[in-house]
Amino acid sequence: MFNYTTKETFRRFANELPLNEQTTIKRSAQQRQPSNATFLSHSSKDEDLVVGALRVIEGHGGVAYLDKKDPTLPPYTSKETAKTLKDRIGQCGRFILLASENSKNSNWVPWELGIADGKKGLDRIAIFPAVDSGSDTWPEWEYMGLYPKVVWGDLQGHSGFLWIVRDSATNTAVTLSEWLRR
Repeated sequence: MFNYTTKETFRRFANELPLNEQTTIKRSAQQRQPSNATFLSHSSKDEDLVVGALRVIEGHGGVAYLDKKDPTLPPYTSKETAKTLKDRIGQCGRFILLASENSKNSNWVPWELGIADGKKGLDRIAIFPAVDSGSDTWPEWEYMGLYPKVVWGDLQGHSGFLWIVRDSATNTAVTLSEWLRR
């Protein structure tokens, strides 16, 4: 059994911290080098969910990279932005898409996922769905269904629920910590 993470849960994870700590977590992810980090892709419309996702990833041994304030990115989006993002995705060891219904309408998110798919293959990409309710099914639609999902669930050999990366195609899962170490 597993559950997708609700948007409200991501917001709650962020709001458990004082504002200055939220800012520090986000700034650290924006300023670090991408080498072997986990590229966290998201729609700018989901900015309020990012700190919650960062807390989960970094709380399980991951080091996340956010491109928003990368000093090497040009100030205005251009083909140079695309080239730099492509390079950054390649430099990162893993790729997680913080996905909501906003992701499909983003100009950049589907493109970033496609770049990651070409550079990383399925085993180094995961979708971290941010749903309105636990019964939402859109995370399995179309191309989103190709990728493993970061979910809250039970895993054989472990007691209780924990963060796992679940592959619905093979009905297998590993702990998020294990997936981030690969």
